[in-house]
Amino acid sequence: MAEGKTGTTKVLMEETRIFEPPKDLAENCNAWQWAKKKGFKTEQEMRDWCGENYIEFWDEMAKTYADWYEPYTQVMDDSEKPYFKWFVGGKINMFYNAVERHIKAGKGDRVAYHFIPEATDQPERAYTYQEIYETVNKLANGLKSLGVVKGDRVSIYMPMLPETVMAMLACAKIGAIHSLVFSGFSSKGFGDRVQDCEAKVVFTADGFYRRGKPMPLKPQADDGVKDAASVKNVIVLKRTGLEVPWTEGRDVWFHELVESQSAECETEVMDAEDRLFILYTSGTTGKPKGIEHAHGGYCVGPAYTCKWVFDLNEDDVYWCTADVGWITGHSYVAYGPLCLGITSIMYEGSPDYPDFGRWYKIIEDYKVTVFYTAPTAVRMLMKQGTEWPEKYDRSSVRLLGSVGEPLNPEAYIWYRKYFGNEVSPIMDTWWQTESGCHVISPLPMTPCKPGSVAYPLPGFNTTLFDEDGNEVPLGSGGNIVNPTPWPSMLRAFYKDEVRYKKEYWDMYWNVKPGTYLAGDKATRDKDGYWFIQGRIDDVLSVAGHRIANAEVESALVAHKDVAEAAVIGKPDEIKGEAIVAFVILNTGVEATDDLMKALRTHVRTSLGPLAIPAAVIPVQDVPKTRSGKIMRRVIKAKALGNPTGDTSALANPESVDYIPLI
Repeated sequence: MAEGKTGTTKVLMEETRIFEPPKDLAENCNAWQWAKKKGFKTEQEMRDWCGENYIEFWDEMAKTYADWYEPYTQVMDDSEKPYFKWFVGGKINMFYNAVERHIKAGKGDRVAYHFIPEATDQPERAYTYQEIYETVNKLANGLKSLGVVKGDRVSIYMPMLPETVMAMLACAKIGAIHSLVFSGFSSKGFGDRVQDCEAKVVFTADGFYRRGKPMPLKPQADDGVKDAASVKNVIVLKRTGLEVPWTEGRDVWFHELVESQSAECETEVMDAEDRLFILYTSGTTGKPKGIEHAHGGYCVGPAYTCKWVFDLNEDDVYWCTADVGWITGHSYVAYGPLCLGITSIMYEGSPDYPDFGRWYKIIEDYKVTVFYTAPTAVRMLMKQGTEWPEKYDRSSVRLLGSVGEPLNPEAYIWYRKYFGNEVSPIMDTWWQTESGCHVISPLPMTPCKPGSVAYPLPGFNTTLFDEDGNEVPLGSGGNIVNPTPWPSMLRAFYKDEVRYKKEYWDMYWNVKPGTYLAGDKATRDKDGYWFIQGRIDDVLSVAGHRIANAEVESALVAHKDVAEAAVIGKPDEIKGEAIVAFVILNTGVEATDDLMKALRTHVRTSLGPLAIPAAVIPVQDVPKTRSGKIMRRVIKAKALGNPTGDTSALANPESVDYIPLI
């Protein structure tokens, strides 16, 4: 299909393989049980009804998955678009839903987290809901003793630890607004976020473990807050025992603050629209955006999707490998599974320490049933071959998930085979910091296509628009939009109303006011299956045709010698843009000129002459965020000799130096 005038995206590759889910899972999963009770005969009928009747659907989800101090009087108020309000008049609290109600129901002895340190000589430990309840109460009282009140902002700059989640919960309990900053961020990245949200208190740790060695964190925290006049106290968790710089009168030990407090603390009754947290996400301009989320909607979206997409039940052992400092960690390490009373795995460290068998061993030891990770991790393990997974028993896994970027078909097949024993379906999910929960995903009864995120979930009316606001037909692509709101959606940018409206709402305001522009592109095949193609500003324009970077990358990774690929466009006088590919080769593969030529030929064979890279360049690594998204903006800037902008979200900042000028 050639590109039309309104900017649809050309589809070059068609995926025809379909994997049916196991019959027992499809017939008994939570989503289909609900559908049968409603009288739906097919999955498509259910999805269509939930979209058309989205207000009624979300009303039922809110009453099913959240407990309310006072019932809401209106499900959704759209009178002040684009500032939507959900569950108007309702009174609620995230801590009550995530922890307290399980205690009241007599389930305090359930394990909330099995915590596994990275260092193999340190003890693993189970944290029950009762223990979390008591510790959070003490911590909440401790925050109160430091003067923290409802509406105050609290920055959290901590490693992947249960105490990090407890700090989040303590804020939620007293109505403070938490703002997590991934502990791998630089002191400047942390400090910019502290200053922007005007945090009163900061949580950090003396350090953390990486590859078995204690690494300092407190000095970075100190450097980050040195110019933050709003910060009154820094609460320090003792994790490694490293000596730390100390500011008397400001710094407080986490354990001393907790020990001195009562285990009883009244939970603050919050309005549904009161803010739960601010999470900063990198924007294309380089300046981080403070995304605001609310108590009411966040009690609903992550819990509903955990129950339906991951089919979580009380006997599951669930593991999301994301760091809690990112949105995936907020929704699918902390709030979603906790609201359902689920037992989760929390692993502190690297997937390859002390060797590449670590994740498989944890799955075997704890009999993990549902596993959720990023494609970049799958490809890293895939690069090591089959030796490691074949050493361990992975038979407990019944469901897999993927998040962060498109899961290319070859990685999909490998993941299904070596994590899912060739039977576990993969819930390949698309969503954002802004959405708060999954938006497009298979359900456990959905026949799946490799590389596809299937369809918009029940309750969402997500579709594709061209540049003029026309819905694009099947077999083509466009901009991902949500013409209708949803409960766990972003509420605002912190202190930046102009940017909020411009980035998400202005583009289609004259066509359909209140239409949310996601900033990503996707295609739909003739069967309606969605394939995510990356950011709008990552689409290549070659000889008048728009080609998705992700599609060319997927074709390259399908070659047996390629572990990972990143594709950018280089300005070209004739074509507009010429395609340049950076490839990471599998271990042991030599980067010869003949191989680079073969990769160009491989792309031509897979996608046609339009998609042939002008150059294929081998590199050691490419810049990625912690969630696994390739930062093409940074790659392109470095390759073209331009400023790289904000790189504080990178998981591997050293990789920028690997990108050569082109």
